[in-house]
Amino acid sequence: MKYTFSILFCFVLLLSGCKSTRTAVTPEDLASAKIIESHYDTHFDFNTLAAKLKVRYKDEHTTQGVSVSLRMEKDKTIWMSASILGISLAKAKITPDHVQYYEKIDGTYFDGDFELLSELLGTALDFKQVQALLLGQPIFELNKGGYNAIAGQQNYLVVPKKQRDLFSLFFYLDPQRFTMQQQRLQQKNKDRELTVSYSDYAAQNIGILPEEVLVRAKEGDKTTEIDISYRNVEVNEEVSFPFEIPGGYKEIEL
Repeated sequence: MKYTFSILFCFVLLLSGCKSTRTAVTPEDLASAKIIESHYDTHFDFNTLAAKLKVRYKDEHTTQGVSVSLRMEKDKTIWMSASILGISLAKAKITPDHVQYYEKIDGTYFDGDFELLSELLGTALDFKQVQALLLGQPIFELNKGGYNAIAGQQNYLVVPKKQRDLFSLFFYLDPQRFTMQQQRLQQKNKDRELTVSYSDYAAQNIGILPEEVLVRAKEGDKTTEIDISYRNVEVNEEVSFPFEIPGGYKEIEL
């Protein structure tokens, strides 16, 4: 169970700062900007969100399915509570400056921040990137310039004008609805790849939300998958984020 939550707020371990550079504007830039703008017009906008998730975790040793209650306040809080057959297993609460998590079976907890996790992982990590991945939105700000949109047979491929030395980025947009189909990061020198795929977009009160999110992390010959299915989405209702680490739990040492 601990791996499910760990990956849900750490699966952007390959990310690092990505700043665009200004260059002369070309007709290709204008066309790319229009495609990217059309994607941003699809973004699901909200103040609060509450949903039930079905989460399936799979690696070479384990396959596990859990139910997760998800609550979010935009740009402020992500809260998750996992259970099996109504029995509570774990909780996590993430804010821009605080990451908390506890797991009942092992009696362990983590109480720190993104800076600590970033130091551990050796790369930048922030709240908005986790939020974006859950909502079918790009992990970097594509509308700030520095990206080209290329028309393919089945999608628009959005890529940096200059790929980074550390990793390569690829964003795939639906050619009709302009929703995010997939975002992919590659570290070829370390044989790592992170792919997040989205499907079954459904119109909500404001914007479009993917009902299926598949996270696939590959390193060498090891592959981990997290399949997330949204159910019973409620938008802009009052939500709370109860969280208290039980006494007697052992802190996870990083």
